[in-house]
Amino acid sequence: MSPQHAAAPLATPDEFRAALSQLAAGVALLTVLDRDDLGPGEAAGMTATSFLSVSLEPPLVLVSVREDSRMDELLSRSDLWAVSLLGEEHRTIASRFAMKGRLSDRLLFADTPHQAGPTTGAPLITGALATVECRTEQRIAAGDHTLLIGRVLEALVPAPDARPLLYFRGGYRKLG
Repeated sequence: MSPQHAAAPLATPDEFRAALSQLAAGVALLTVLDRDDLGPGEAAGMTATSFLSVSLEPPLVLVSVREDSRMDELLSRSDLWAVSLLGEEHRTIASRFAMKGRLSDRLLFADTPHQAGPTTGAPLITGALATVECRTEQRIAAGDHTLLIGRVLEALVPAPDARPLLYFRGGYRKLG
């Protein structure tokens, strides 16, 4: 690395956040079924905007989860998870699952229309634009996040004409 590059200051977290807020992102709900030996397991979920396609052959996706979060812990124990791509009508769901100090996942799912994924058992949001069920292929530590690369086991498009929910400049937005 050249000396001029080594001395270059890093962007502050606030500068970085402000710059990336200019990129519109789709909104997804990442879900997992926390299975244990004592019962059927409990659903957990979190709103995510860091979700993307990695490969078509094989079908792989990537999602970013805050390191040391409850979701990171659950996904370290279970390699099966799902993602529901949310539409405009899911704004309340996205907000509720993104809140800090929120209600328990059990209460949130009791009030959220969903069904168990046929492959993973993880909750899939009713009316989602699309859903994918995945098995973790790789976990990568990256700064204060864990990147999960998942092999897509099942992909469905139950609402092909629905309009996406977007996240832009720190808030949820609609197209148009």
